[in-house]
Amino acid sequence: MAPHGEGSEEAMVVQDENRKPISSILIVIAMQTEAMPVVNKFQLKEDLDPVFPKGVPWVRYHGVYKDLHINLVWPGKDLTLGVDSVGTISASLVTYAAIQALQPDLIINAGTAGGFKVFDLYGVGSRQSFSTPNLLKELNLKAGKLSTGDSLDMSPQDEASIVANDATVKDMEGAAVAYVADLLKVPAIFIKAVTDIVDGDKPTAEEFLQNLAAVTAALDQAVAQVVDFISGKCLSEL
Repeated sequence: MAPHGEGSEEAMVVQDENRKPISSILIVIAMQTEAMPVVNKFQLKEDLDPVFPKGVPWVRYHGVYKDLHINLVWPGKDLTLGVDSVGTISASLVTYAAIQALQPDLIINAGTAGGFKVFDLYGVGSRQSFSTPNLLKELNLKAGKLSTGDSLDMSPQDEASIVANDATVKDMEGAAVAYVADLLKVPAIFIKAVTDIVDGDKPTAEEFLQNLAAVTAALDQAVAQVVDFISGKCLSEL
């Protein structure tokens, strides 16, 4: 049996961190279309002296909103194909680099996602995000399991696994951000706006493009509400 009080110092440090006012947040977004409304909302400026390695396409916007230092990063355009660098690899790399360079108190991974007709209103994934019961209640947001894959569509095997695990939405970056955040011990929360019903009747890509503009506007509003709620609070108050 461990001596009385052993390990208490570490526990106190964690507790103190949770009670410290949040001063810096990192918003990770995969697509430029999703990122720019948030950039404009908070009047963020593009970093002209990049903190990232030379040659990578990753983009950072930053600024101050109320008492929060906000950094927004997105992986930029693929240097060969010129399209948004979506997916788990780009998301994990830019998240890792941003945490190392910027040392945020909290990560917000925001973006669009596909929804499922079969869903659970509350669920926890195999890697749990930071618990925010007060935020969910105040903003009347739904909570659910997030499934991540490197494709808009999915195979029958993917679908069976997703449904078996009660997933609510499917995105292309969440698990990567969650992995890196957990690896480096930075609290992370996820905000996803549904563009299409993955197991619905319409083709996924078609429905995604039809709804992208409207859903991006809804995402912008949700992110703004979450940031407003976070301002002036510590992690334990979320």
